[in-house]
Amino acid sequence: MSTRTVLHEADIARALTRISHEILESNKGPEGLVLLGIPTRGVTLAHRVGALVAEFGGAPVPVGSLDVTMYRDDLHRNPTRAPQPTQIPAGGIDGKVVVLVDDVLFSGRSIRAALDALQDIGRPAAVRLATLVDRGHRELPIRPDFVGKNLPSSRDERVNVRLAETDGVEEVTIES
Repeated sequence: MSTRTVLHEADIARALTRISHEILESNKGPEGLVLLGIPTRGVTLAHRVGALVAEFGGAPVPVGSLDVTMYRDDLHRNPTRAPQPTQIPAGGIDGKVVVLVDDVLFSGRSIRAALDALQDIGRPAAVRLATLVDRGHRELPIRPDFVGKNLPSSRDERVNVRLAETDGVEEVTIES
């Protein structure tokens, strides 16, 4: 098994800065935005993007988390992990532009589950998707609005995002 690093700490920081600027530009400012991270690493990334959007946009942006575990359609095939808490910011999501934040976009099934979970919480004005890595191989018609790095990969390869807050190291690797 070989592992190669495709993004280092500085690359991840640059990607998140770019994503934050693109979110602000697309929304014409920070007003009405809510960022929801998909556990585990999507939550960490959402908090980082939220801090950058607040810094660049001049106003704080609510950040929360959206656990999609029980909404997944592949629970019978994949080992389940313990559900994480869903934390919706105090202002809710009704009428807001919700940006879902995830670490890796692969089949699109996590995002489909997130869209189902959002329906149970409220009715956003729009839903956007930000992902650090888009590796292709979509099984559903889902496309990210904001991407840190497009990373074509084989289905046999594994993309690992490691962040300082959860893993003690900051990198994106591919294992083959």
